[in-house]
Amino acid sequence: MDWYKTIFELIDLRSFSNLWFWIALAVMWSTTSHWVLGVPFDMVARARKDESTAQDLHDLVGINIRRLLYVARVSGLWLVAIAAFLFTALVVLALYYRVEFAQALFLLLAPLAIVRVLSLSTAQQIATTEPEGEVLYRQLTRHRMKVQAIGMVSIFITSLWGMWQNMQVYAIWPN
Repeated sequence: MDWYKTIFELIDLRSFSNLWFWIALAVMWSTTSHWVLGVPFDMVARARKDESTAQDLHDLVGINIRRLLYVARVSGLWLVAIAAFLFTALVVLALYYRVEFAQALFLLLAPLAIVRVLSLSTAQQIATTEPEGEVLYRQLTRHRMKVQAIGMVSIFITSLWGMWQNMQVYAIWPN
């Protein structure tokens, strides 16, 4: 009995035909849309009803936006340079060399980079205006809606690309 053949038949290591990739994609976007600027979104709904939760939310938002802005200010340039290098490498591997794993990583990470930039922008806006109460809740809700929209578009594009790759690999569609 050939153990390697059995294992690789049982565990498909291709990204787009692997169930674990799709589970990871769903969990990633579910988690990303739940944690708005480091704050669980259910806390926003509770803060509208409970004054002590509102104070906790305000404190937690303040802590998280100061942390995000500090990291961006101190090491933002280096993080952008490293991300640009990694995304360039992923794009070359994904499109020129047609490495499916690189395609999958790019489709996972590129939208997250957009969400990160959006989070920094929202954090800067909150730090500048220092909203409280309903105004803060609306900003967090608006940010969450934008993150969910990015997630929906990302999942749609990823599923189309994954279906295209699977059709090419399994010879359903001519190359």
